[in-house]
Formats: sequence, structure tokens, C-alpha cells
Amino acid sequence: MPLTILVADDDEGTRLSINDYLELAGYSVIVAKNGVEALRLIEESQPHLIITDITMPQMDGYKLIKAVRQKPALRLLPVIFLTERTQVQERIRGYRLGCDVYLPKPFELDELEAVVRNLLERSHMLSIAQVQQSDSPGSKSEALTIDSSLEPFQTPDLTAREQDVLIFISDGLSNAQIGERLFLSPRTVEKYVTSLLRKTETNNRAELVRFAIDHNLVT
Repeated sequence: MPLTILVADDDEGTRLSINDYLELAGYSVIVAKNGVEALRLIEESQPHLIITDITMPQMDGYKLIKAVRQKPALRLLPVIFLTERTQVQERIRGYRLGCDVYLPKPFELDELEAVVRNLLERSHMLSIAQVQQSDSPGSKSEALTIDSSLEPFQTPDLTAREQDVLIFISDGLSNAQIGERLFLSPRTVEKYVTSLLRKTETNNRAELVRFAIDHNLVT
């Protein structure tokens, strides 16, 4: 299963743009309109990372993160503040509450995805360190359970559209040609290609095709 990211923002356009971009990058995304809804989804879905605005109705981002950090199991959950409130004192307050990264609006989706990936990889390394440092069999078992939830970094989990793109790549089609077949822009096709390279841990199209053949992803 792909890693799960919670996006909390009262602006629908922001939620949709982040949702679409991160799903294209291979993540599972759940969204909330306010802090109260976000907190409920966190307890129900146990996401691997939170992206939240600060100014939201019912419960703002500060109160949301404060509530999250009060739960022992969520104290190390990566958190990104994505907000227009960029004054120094605002950022200091966010970091003191437990925010990992503070990104100002407007933002670039490419940068946000890079930050997400960096935080998730760091969280993965932390889980491994916990396994290595633990002496208790019970603690090791718990840490290994956390680590296994990050396995999608190594195991391909392709969406239906990514599978379509992969088939056309194996046929030798260019981005423009694939776009014509799937009614997508070349830029969108390139994003799918980038996602495929990341998921399969390959460096170029030739390696990607070889990987697909070796793992029976194409016929």
C-alpha cells in the first residue's frame, strides 16, 4: 500500500492541487477542511505525514499540531505547515509546537513533494535506528511493524495510469506519442515517468523497461 498523507486546508483549490500532485507521485492522500476533521482522520487513518494550513475554522493548525503532539504515538509524525502566515514569530511558534518544515504560500508543488519525500525518508531511517537500538523483543517487534509500513519505497505499487504509461514506454513511444494515445500533455506524461523511475528505483527509460520485463510488469 502507498504511504498516506493528510492534507488539511480550508481552501478547496489548495486541497485539490496537492491531492492530485501527490497522488501522481505515488502517495495516498486524505483531505480535511479544518482541524477538527483532520484530527479525526489522523486517529482513523494513521497517516505517515501531515500537511496543514494554520488559518482554518473550528480548529486552526496550531491547535491541531498541539493535539497531535500530545499523543505519544504521534510525537514523531512529520508535519509541514503550509501557510500565508510567515512572520518570524509565527514560524517560531510553529517550530515550538513540533512543526518540521514551514513552507510559505504561494508554493511550488515540486518543492512540496521534495520536502515530503525527504521527511518520509528521514522517518524511515529513524524507524530503522529504533530497531537497531532496541534491546527488548517486544520493542523490536513494534519497530519492525512501523518499518514494514514504509515498504512501498522498495516495492512498486503502480496506478492504472502508470501501468498504461509503462506499457507505451516499453513499446518505445516518446512522451508526446504517449500523450496522444492517453490524451495527456507531454508534461503530465513526464510526471508519470518520473514517478515510475522513483517507484522502481531506476535511473532511465532503459533501466525502467528492463525492470518491467524482469518483474513481469509488461508482456
